[in-house]
Amino acid sequence: MSITTFGTVDQRSRTQLETCLAAAEHREGQELQGVLCADHHPGYSQPIGGVVAYEHHVSPSGVGYDIACGNMAAKTDIRYDDAKPLIPRFMNEICRRISFGVGRSNHARVESSVIGAIAESPVKEQRSLVRMAANQLGTVGSGNHYVDLFYDDDGWMWVGVHFGSRGFGHKTCTGFLALAQNKAFTDRVTDGGMDAPPVLLDTRTDLGQAYLAGMALAGQYAYAGREWVTRVVATEILGGQVVDEVHNHHNFAWREKHDGREMWVIRKGATPAYPGQRGFVGGSMGDRSVVLEGVDSPRSKAALYSTVHGAGRVMSRSAAAGRIRVRKVWACGRRDCAVTRSKGSLRMIDGANPKCPACGAKMHSRLTREVQRKGRVDWKAVSSSLRDGGLELRGAGADEAPEVYKRLPDVLAAHAGTVRILHTLTPVGVAMAGPDTFDPFRD
Repeated sequence: MSITTFGTVDQRSRTQLETCLAAAEHREGQELQGVLCADHHPGYSQPIGGVVAYEHHVSPSGVGYDIACGNMAAKTDIRYDDAKPLIPRFMNEICRRISFGVGRSNHARVESSVIGAIAESPVKEQRSLVRMAANQLGTVGSGNHYVDLFYDDDGWMWVGVHFGSRGFGHKTCTGFLALAQNKAFTDRVTDGGMDAPPVLLDTRTDLGQAYLAGMALAGQYAYAGREWVTRVVATEILGGQVVDEVHNHHNFAWREKHDGREMWVIRKGATPAYPGQRGFVGGSMGDRSVVLEGVDSPRSKAALYSTVHGAGRVMSRSAAAGRIRVRKVWACGRRDCAVTRSKGSLRMIDGANPKCPACGAKMHSRLTREVQRKGRVDWKAVSSSLRDGGLELRGAGADEAPEVYKRLPDVLAAHAGTVRILHTLTPVGVAMAGPDTFDPFRD
């Protein structure tokens, strides 16, 4: 196997990539190539920031659960100096119009031809997902998914978004993982863990071809969602026009030619960067983002014409935010009574809620959050500092604080000679799901 690395190498990530290549080399009987971009960190089976090239195989675990997660940036005809006083209002309107969070349905029905394509999908199991897909089209999700406002070095406003194919892509992935285990599409998947060998589907089989069709449709869905959100923010909320746009998946498989061989190149958290191909790469919420393009060089070729998709995590979500236990309890319905009891300690009589043992008022079921381990990030201080620096922040939490990421200039420096920076974008507004939102569809 041949592996090209950028930046400081995380050994667990490298081992994951070696496992992916070794499993496919055993099946294909030839040496294969892999890449670790500078923002890499461990992922499920294939590392995030990892790239592999197979001749006859595609990997649902490599593409990942958030099929076609990606970035889109749109330049507007609005001057930042004119928009600056209105940024708080714009951010409030973004949060009102755009839905963030797990399983969320959109406030407005999004009309798109992709919904009709899902209803007639060649993968029959995807057709049953059409209602969920229609309801979630244009929703953003949570985790590191966002809608941001920027200005560039020339003073023009940009809109940037990051999210993927939501529940439709997630269920497509889990369905094919189940089929690979000789189960039904809707059966529960037996998870081999983070460091499990890749799930490989031979593209010369019906199952492999079906996955490629399903993945492509999830890609169309993700493109449609990001385009809708970007258009709504740029034209309806900011009141401008889009004069340029950059749009890329970074969790996907592409058929490409490398060293004269047709290969399936699977990028998981990596941006395609062929010579002249542009990409939008986001930094942390407190750092600048960039629009870049690939350049031709020996290192670019060795990288399978791939580059970073973001800054790259250096701290896990649980380390940053701590460990929170969410459980249901009985809570007294009186405002001046703070009595709570565990759900099993009080019995319901004839189906009615129990009464408070202290005051006799009716008790109600509610969720409570208990801090089991404090996180390393002081989110209150961090968010206050970001706002003091002029950033209009909506939502987000400790697990997305700037210090949990590498600095984007550092990871880009590691890819010097393979990409060229076209625009540097300074964030002025960040909208994300809040810390109480859990979303299994994030990457």
